[in-house]
Amino acid sequence: MMNPETSMPIGLGTLEMPSAGMLSAAHRPHERALQFPPMSNTEDRHKRWRLTSQYMEHDGVPAVPVSGEMHFSRLPRSRWEERLRVMKAGGITVVACYIFWIHHEPVEGEARFDGNLDVAAFVRLCADVGLDLVLRLGPWCHGEARNGGFPDWVQAAPVAHRTNDPAYLAMVERWFTRIGKELHGLTGPDSNVIGIQLENELYDQPRHITELKKLARAAGLGAPVWTATAWGAADIPEVDVMPVFGGYGDGFWVDADALWDPTFREHYFFSHEWDDPGIGADLREHFSGSGAAPARSQSTLYPPATCELTGGMATAYQRRPWPGGKDVAAVANTKIGSGSAWQGYYMFTGGINPPGGMQESQATGYPNDLPVFDYDFHAPIGAAGRLAPSFAELRKQHAFLAAFGARLAPMPSTLPDTLPASIDDAATLRWAMRSDGGSGFLFVTWHQPHIPLPDYPGAQFRLLLDGETLIFPRGGLTIPAGTIARWPVNLDVAGVRLRWATASAFTLLDPDGAPTLVLAAEEGIVPQLCVPEGTVLEGPATALGEGVYAADSGDPVTLTASSDAGSLAILVLPSRLAGQAWALETPRGRQLVLSAGPLWVGADGRLAGRSQGEPAVRRYSTADGGFEVVRTGTLKPEIFRRTLPAERIRAAKSVPASFGSLAVLSRLVDDTGIDLTQ
Repeated sequence: MMNPETSMPIGLGTLEMPSAGMLSAAHRPHERALQFPPMSNTEDRHKRWRLTSQYMEHDGVPAVPVSGEMHFSRLPRSRWEERLRVMKAGGITVVACYIFWIHHEPVEGEARFDGNLDVAAFVRLCADVGLDLVLRLGPWCHGEARNGGFPDWVQAAPVAHRTNDPAYLAMVERWFTRIGKELHGLTGPDSNVIGIQLENELYDQPRHITELKKLARAAGLGAPVWTATAWGAADIPEVDVMPVFGGYGDGFWVDADALWDPTFREHYFFSHEWDDPGIGADLREHFSGSGAAPARSQSTLYPPATCELTGGMATAYQRRPWPGGKDVAAVANTKIGSGSAWQGYYMFTGGINPPGGMQESQATGYPNDLPVFDYDFHAPIGAAGRLAPSFAELRKQHAFLAAFGARLAPMPSTLPDTLPASIDDAATLRWAMRSDGGSGFLFVTWHQPHIPLPDYPGAQFRLLLDGETLIFPRGGLTIPAGTIARWPVNLDVAGVRLRWATASAFTLLDPDGAPTLVLAAEEGIVPQLCVPEGTVLEGPATALGEGVYAADSGDPVTLTASSDAGSLAILVLPSRLAGQAWALETPRGRQLVLSAGPLWVGADGRLAGRSQGEPAVRRYSTADGGFEVVRTGTLKPEIFRRTLPAERIRAAKSVPASFGSLAVLSRLVDDTGIDLTQ
């Protein structure tokens, strides 16, 4: 996509204003015919999930899994269920978790699986909540844990670690056997364990990964999908494991005085290259800091899948990135538009390290010092359960994948005719299309952190589909900086075709066989909808001619589109409410609910949530096309008080003048819109 010679420098000067012009792309089908690899088809078959070379299938239907990392051993067991239910409400369908050896067996021969170390209870709870699971076995995990997750006695053992040294394999075999004993009967063709990752960031030991898989199988562990991280040009045995990739918009592992590294910046551009030479680069001697490692080509056996898209970023003492909500969402949206068949985030739920200095640190041989206890990771769900701005931004994308994943998953990604010249290009709009040749979705990501983009004026798209050329929107439009969009193209629902819209596809509601298409407006963009000749659109919309209508309102707008083949309600949410919208799967079907606070569906099927004050919750009624107030009852938490002795260690000093100054305040203004400097 980019010329590496021009993408190396980081320009921080004046941005060139973009010029108007037609933005063109011609649908390109998959280069290879659909195949069914042995994994999950002839080997390790599962009752619900299977792989193809282009997408995943769930119950025989194409789907896009959305996985989020949560470490059960970094959270109190009493918090597991709420975190899992909030994750599910946010659109997560698969939980990924490391099993840190050092957390379970710090003393040789004394492995513990009680309390918040009870992996079997965690697997069962995920199943009860309705979530599938990927177990990241390691035995070397990294995850910012001491020794990468090896207990000290393993780290100190006179063996060749992470190789097929028989003495090392004997240690791993005992550990895998112990995990297998805990998970007896919880993996297999009808379980919710649908994936197992072996090792992590291992670049040159393919035979070792094969041996680890044999050991895991012998321990009674199994799943339809076996994976290994493939970034950094990793040499992995694709017959045994599916390569999975990642993408972070910033990272703690680069030098403290380094500018925004190209390996981070490239994730804000649509591309069909999935390798990332930057992840884990602080532990690879050959890394130069500027993406010098050769890229790994995408597999022909499997679709592009991710396991570590930025859900946030850890804070180190030498470098402290703080990703904003759109910084996270922009990477995710770009990966979907680039053809992602599996969206996987690290982390999605933060936590706290167990006591005992379990964190990565320079004292234990790592280049970075991480906080002793904190592993909040600025994740969408923080260590204390607080929702970060990224949660609402990602929730919109996940609702889209849940409703339209069956259509989207088989669609190849097509890049536009004109691509950005380099990572410094702020003039060329960043967009892509996924299409089956007749219909599809147009993805726009016009946001990046650190170096702001200007508004893009006069955007008009020309899409060459099979036998048809679509040009839209009418007269062009300005795409504001910060736009992250998924616009439908020739979307057919209930016999009604929406030729295009300049509002993101959000979800589909179909409680009584009368579907409602929900669109979410982008901030600063008037939603335009185009329907074919012969389709009647009724409701509070302004006709612009040739089947084009503008739904310009600060409030939700419900329209009705009718054709000879059927009728469809279209709800357009204004941008100010899109961040409060939840598409929740309930016993009564999918429901659209507005709430600024956390919501989830409880074990009894009723809505539950948290609120600092009196909650304001509204639910959309497809019967009358409006939102109704949800009656709520509140449970006040019991207040515990305990007297603690306090001993003065030293006299207090004055607060440094720089504490909490401009850098922090400017970020708070960005995230909240409140000027705290006044």
